[in-house]
Order: sequence, then C-alpha cells, then structure tokens
Amino acid sequence: MYQYTETDQTLIDERVNQYKRQTKRYLQGEIGEDEFRALRLMNGLYIQTHAPMLRVAGPYGLISSKQLRMLAHISRKYDKCYAHITTRQNIQFNWPELENVPDILADLASVQMHAIQTSGNCLRNTTTDPLAGVCIDEIEDPRPYCEIIRQWTILHPEFAYLPRKFKIAVSGSEQDRAATQFHDIGLYLVKNETGKTGFKVLVGGGLGRTPIIGKIIRPFLEKQHLLSYLEAILRVYNLKGRRDNKYKSRIKILVRESGIEQMSKWVETEWLQIKDGMEVSEDRISSIQAEFKPPLYETLAKQDAGFESSKTESSAFNTWINLNTVTHKISAYRAVYVSLKASNSPPGDITDKQLDAVAELADQYSFGEIRTTHRQNLVLADVKQADLFALWQKLDRLSLATPNIGTATDMICCPGLDFCALANAGSIGIAKEINEALDDIDYLHDIGELKINMSGCMNGCAHQSVGHIGILGVDKKGVEWYQVTLGGSSENDAALGKRLGPAIAKNKITQTIETILGVYIKQRQDNEIFLDTVNRIGVSPFKEAVY
Repeated sequence: MYQYTETDQTLIDERVNQYKRQTKRYLQGEIGEDEFRALRLMNGLYIQTHAPMLRVAGPYGLISSKQLRMLAHISRKYDKCYAHITTRQNIQFNWPELENVPDILADLASVQMHAIQTSGNCLRNTTTDPLAGVCIDEIEDPRPYCEIIRQWTILHPEFAYLPRKFKIAVSGSEQDRAATQFHDIGLYLVKNETGKTGFKVLVGGGLGRTPIIGKIIRPFLEKQHLLSYLEAILRVYNLKGRRDNKYKSRIKILVRESGIEQMSKWVETEWLQIKDGMEVSEDRISSIQAEFKPPLYETLAKQDAGFESSKTESSAFNTWINLNTVTHKISAYRAVYVSLKASNSPPGDITDKQLDAVAELADQYSFGEIRTTHRQNLVLADVKQADLFALWQKLDRLSLATPNIGTATDMICCPGLDFCALANAGSIGIAKEINEALDDIDYLHDIGELKINMSGCMNGCAHQSVGHIGILGVDKKGVEWYQVTLGGSSENDAALGKRLGPAIAKNKITQTIETILGVYIKQRQDNEIFLDTVNRIGVSPFKEAVY
C-alpha cells in the first residue's frame, strides 16, 4: 500500500491548516456564503437536507486497518456512530458539525487521508477493481497507475475549475469490475499484438441525467505517455466544454456533440505539444509498483482439509463461500466480500463498532488491508482458506456476513430524501421493503445473479441506468413515484437499461419488482441469469405483467 512521502504529508497538513483558517473566517462573518461554498467543496463538504456531509477520499478503494480505526473514531466523536461507503469507493459522514470539520480533516491527515477533490468541478477520486492484485483474470495490477494518476490530479492548478466534475477509472482485468465504460475517461490495461502492455483509452462515458457509454479514443497508449495523454484530454475539455449549462457541461456531451473523430483530432494536436515533456519513466513506474508488492503469502496446500469439511458440515458456511468469496491468484487463499447489505441496515452503511471490528479482522486475516467496492461493500483480499470458517463466524456475529453478493438484495442505493437535498424520492425505505420481500436465501439463490440499482433523482448516484433492474425516484406534484428500467450493465457488456413503462406508485414498487422476478423465473432457460433473459426476450413480457 502506498505510503505518503514527506512532500505528500506536508501538502495535506498545510491544506488542513488553510481550511481551518477559512472556516474560522466564515464563522466570524469575514467570508460570504458563496465564497465559502467554493472553499468547502474543495475540501469535500456538502450541505445536505439535515446537516453537512463530509466525503472522505478512498484512493482506488484501498484502506489500511489504521485508517479504518480512524474512520470509526471520527464517526463516534463527530458523527452518529456510522459511515457510508459510496460507489466511488469513498467514505461519507452525514452528520458532522461545520465548525468541527477542520478537526476531522486534521485527524484524517494523521493517518494519510483527506477529503480534497471529493466534490466540486475538479478531478475526482480515481477508482479501480476492488480485486486488483489478487484476481485470476488480471493482466496487470492497475493500482500503481491509479496512484500515479492520484499524484498528478491532487491540486492540479490547471484543472481546479473544470466545466464540471471529472472521473477516471482504471481496470487491469479481463472482466471490468470498475464500470470503466461509464467514466469521463476509462483506462483498460491491454496487450498489443507484440505482447507489450499499455492502455486502451475511452472517453465521454457517464451516467446521471444523460447516460452515455464511453468511446475508444486510442486503442493502445504506451505507459510512458499516460499522464501526457490524460492532460491533453483534460485541456481540450477545459477549453471546449460548455459552462453555460451544467446539464450539458460534462465531457460526454462534448464528445457526443463534436463526434469522437473531432475529439480525437483535438486531443492529438494538444498531445503532440506536451508528450515529450511529460513522460512517465520506467523507474518511476517501478518505484510506485514496489509500493504494491504482494504480501508474504504462506506456502500452503491447494486444498485445506478443515476448510473442505467445514463446507460439508455447514450449509450456511458453504453458501457464504459460494456467494461472498472469490478465487484468489494464490490457490490456498480467497478474497472475501464483507457485505454491507444486511436487511436491517441501509445499503453501504457501517457502524463505528463494525469499522473497528473489520480493522481487527483485517489485521488478523488479511495483512491489515481493506478495500471498498463499487457496489458499496468491503473486501478482505488475502484470506487463507484455513481461516475462512473462523472469519465467517466473526463476520456473522457482526451482521457482516449476509450471503448476498451479486444477488437481488446486494443493492446499490443512494441516500435519497432521507439525506440528500437534491433527491426527488426516498431510496433507503424502498430498499428495506424490497429486502424484506426477498429475504429468503433459497429464493435469492434460485434467482441468481441480479444487480438492482436505485437512485432518488436524475443525478443517478446509484447508477440506476446500468442496473439489471434500475429504479429511479421521480417527483409528481409532490408525490414520490419510481421509473423502472431493465437490462442495464456496467461490465464488459455495457448497456443502458430500457424503460419498462410509466412510473410506478411508491406503494407498488416492491410488488412490481416481485412481478418482474416472477416473469424471469417463468421465462428463463436452463441456468440463464436475469440479464440474459431480458436480452433474449426483451422488455415486453415484463411490461405486460406489470401493467
């Protein structure tokens, strides 16, 4: 895991002190509301419906046990004893007092964390595969390149006031687990015809009000040109992106209106002017890669007799293994998903006690590291098979072992009207209703892989456009209704969901989901997953059953 240099730490500490002075001046009336708004957004602070919300950066989703304990401490001292994991692998606190935020930032800085550029029209947190470095389909570990990008983006003076927020995702595996095609820039590590590894670059993807799948702007980019090419794209966007209409200001609109061919010409022209002076040397890449060297795995037998017997003796443990763990590149280990989707808890929420406990489990079983995921869960990436039964028992006692990863109750869900000032409809309550209706493990497993994403407004923070089932809250004359889409995907087979029909009343939405699943069970062939059934038969049979 990357450790801050003295320069890194100095920058973060000075930023904390600067914001402390700015907050003091605001509270004394020396800074106006509009001026302070820009300053607080630069430091990750929003004003929500009930209280401020602080968004903490989780660079490419990697957190140490020490950092997790600090998040637990902050939730206890400054919040309401819980935190929320976001779809950008960040961490949010929903109840801090504005005057306490500088102290929170100081506590974060003491463990090499910050909230810089988690909001505002700037370069946001770079995300990646939560299984990076351990998955069996990996071409190369993308995390070193995420770190190189992080260092380039932090407080980049030229891109502090972009037309709109800007997001980058990097994937190093055959399977895209980072929704790379739906980012302003998506980077895939690929091999060319000579076997050399570089990047396939996509541009102009995004979700929200106008969901668009990114387009390939460069099929193969040599590693040394990574930063210069990104900089060229950002310069073109900064100059040509619209600033007169925030709904048309994202780079996806620029690419759509100008065309990918024209966008490519603009970027190439800019790139040729800067590429020679911004090369990333092999030495620098190697030095960053050394920060992510694999832990000291033990040499163990491929099959552990105790592990195999535990699966046989406990059906509940076996179910958890099948759903919440995945194959590791080291055969005697597995990666473990820690589910934050218990039926009695809002999706993505984790309490202070759970945070402390997971930190302890990470130290005991997974080399002291934790990852946050795109679907609002956690991962312990390096667990020995021999330790899985004991780990499962401890997670179960913490309500963190719900065997539902990839199933209908593993929902992505935004805060909705419960917290967000932008929301049109509630999300958390609907998620609870659906969870309760589907809270039958055998039924969930019979349904199989199913991704439900639910957002409380068109901003689409929960990525409803790419859910196998997407649910979008809308306001009709002060009444909450919900639009449903089917057939979306954020993985290799990227697709935008198709609208089922007219919006559904709030008291009918759970029944509607049950009806949709009933059609699927009736129509599916063999072991066909929900998405494949929708793609085969279309939306019409579902629409007929619902309406």
